[in-house]
Amino acid sequence: MIVLLSPGINLAQRVIKSTPSGVNLINGESPPKQFMTQAICLPALYTLIPTNIAFTTADSGGNIFDDGGAAVLARGVCWSLSHNPTIADPHTTDGTGTGLFASAITGIDLNIHPMYYVRAYATNSFGTGYGNEIGFSELPNCGSVTDFDGNVYSTVMINTKCYTRENLKVTHYNNGVAIPNVTLDANWIALATPGYCWYNNNIAFKTPYGAIYNWYTVNTGILCPPLYHVPSLVEWQALIDFLGSGVAGDLMKESGILHWSFGNNASNGSGFTALPAGSRSGNDGLFF
Repeated sequence: MIVLLSPGINLAQRVIKSTPSGVNLINGESPPKQFMTQAICLPALYTLIPTNIAFTTADSGGNIFDDGGAAVLARGVCWSLSHNPTIADPHTTDGTGTGLFASAITGIDLNIHPMYYVRAYATNSFGTGYGNEIGFSELPNCGSVTDFDGNVYSTVMINTKCYTRENLKVTHYNNGVAIPNVTLDANWIALATPGYCWYNNNIAFKTPYGAIYNWYTVNTGILCPPLYHVPSLVEWQALIDFLGSGVAGDLMKESGILHWSFGNNASNGSGFTALPAGSRSGNDGLFF
């Protein structure tokens, strides 16, 4: 008979043995022998610090240094918006066995939720053990930046350069001089000097879409807060090349349909958070 034993249980073993004449030794039994089953416990491991953090993805993993006395059947990382994530939360499955392993975290959104918590896990026949918890947050950035009007913008660092994650909405140059607000179509068409407007001449569009500036305003070089400037075509192309010419748009657009039309499948993986701010024609002054 085979009996499933629990770990750590003392058992007494008796062996029945017959002599050649068919007579059992010691009344048919040998003296009892004592032995202990090997204790099985949860695997022991630690969590790797998340790296390559984007707004929708990150890399992590773990290191299992003790299998707990039984083979590791599954391993990976789990994450949550709350402390102490478990495999009941979103998680990866990254092979079996002990040692180092890498995990790719997907399906997060640091645009909406600024902090996630991750733990590595390992499962054997006894149960699931977890590594230490690590919290991770948004992409590397350059802190906030404030314009002359007092508007505060968050930033994101992409390929060592800092970008604001919001559209500019300042109404003064960084030296304090006011920028003319031009509303009439005829005046906008005739402009050969700086000017700005709100989309559809409605200041309600200021947040989150920002202002619309004509070329003369941008070309002054003093529209943005100190140390910042409107990117040149060369700088825009460098950004596109860095992100990938075929995917840069989706990596730069805000995800979801809060501000974009339905069917927007962009990931905003770069954190740039581009919005559809509209524009104004220099030929007839119409908005589109």
